[in-house]
Amino acid sequence: MISLIKKCLRKAAIIYYRIINVLLPVKETRIVFSSSIGKSYSGNPRYIYEFLVRQKFDNIWDCIWFYENEPFDIPGNVTQVKYRSLAYLRYMATARLWVFDGRQPAFLKRRPGTYYIQTWHGTPLKKLGLDLDAVFMSGGLSLETYKKNFSDNAHTWDYLISQNPFSTETFRRCFDFRGQMLEHGYPRNDILFRKNTPEFINKKRRELGVPDGKRVLLYAPTWRDDEFTGEQKYSFRPAMDFDMMMSELKDEWVMLVKYHYLIQDAIDWTPYEGFVIQFDQSEDIAELYLVADALVTDYSSVMFDYSILERPMYFFAYDLEKYANTLRGFYFDYEEEMPGPIVKTTEELIASIDNFDPMAYALKYLNFRKKYNPFDDGRACTHVFSLMRKLVPTHNRSFMGFESLKKGIHT
Repeated sequence: MISLIKKCLRKAAIIYYRIINVLLPVKETRIVFSSSIGKSYSGNPRYIYEFLVRQKFDNIWDCIWFYENEPFDIPGNVTQVKYRSLAYLRYMATARLWVFDGRQPAFLKRRPGTYYIQTWHGTPLKKLGLDLDAVFMSGGLSLETYKKNFSDNAHTWDYLISQNPFSTETFRRCFDFRGQMLEHGYPRNDILFRKNTPEFINKKRRELGVPDGKRVLLYAPTWRDDEFTGEQKYSFRPAMDFDMMMSELKDEWVMLVKYHYLIQDAIDWTPYEGFVIQFDQSEDIAELYLVADALVTDYSSVMFDYSILERPMYFFAYDLEKYANTLRGFYFDYEEEMPGPIVKTTEELIASIDNFDPMAYALKYLNFRKKYNPFDDGRACTHVFSLMRKLVPTHNRSFMGFESLKKGIHT
């Protein structure tokens, strides 16, 4: 019965969207944003939006931000709208510009007069889209259907941001992307140039509650396609022994754990109080990079962003063979290119942290940065903003009617 109701509601939403797509005009100065499918205020869309706020264009353009659960603490003149609500459909239908870092529902067709900047959310290490040989994700889609849905969605994108030449080539192929590639680096990484200062880092450490004298270890793994609990809900069962990590490292380190946005498990960290520092999952990872003295990851694209800081990275790849040969597969030789120790057990990870020799990985790190960070220079937001000014008129909103002046929260 619940499944039937969901299907009926989805059909009704599609019909509603198609009707308003015909009846309602595009609002020329309206821009809609979301990150992580409404789950967070972060990533490339956040930093693009905050740049235009600093330019005071939030007083010129009608800015909308979508949220899934609760409204975010967002600066500037912005309307927040609940994701998947009727208001969300209305704003999607009437926006001049879409700015997202992930795919939106397939039925939301971009109409004439609307432009779409897809920022995406990372340089690909693991295979994506049309390059996949199999799918194990929730939803039970066949490989053929999954690939068709992916390419159809990518065909709605006018612009796609790339972090490096490798991404440009890969995205063109794996997404079957036919629009314009923006080779500017990631807007979310501008902060790694702009705020990599003792003042900002110390301020953020105090906000997170990092004790003086402790070093910060950030653990940011990716998700596993075959570890799901329901439709679009993924779990994560890491092999890391947090008890051992705490026992061996707590005197020198504290640990921040940032899971992928698709993982919705509620994890009780209270047994690790004083070692694992909890934070709201809406916390933007770019600021955590700046605080972290070292990164532990696996196959996540966080490695490409964090390498800008040239700090130690450790690769906890306990399921490397399965991930590489069964679940996803990689675009390059993982064991050859990773600029840090690759370990499969918690004991090996602790030993690598205790005995890390940066000179042993200096050449790999240099080559890694040359290949994956050539576009990141702290000016990505400037480039994207210049494009937005060409796409979105700069009429004063006082001439646009009362609706455009209302700001608040819509559910």
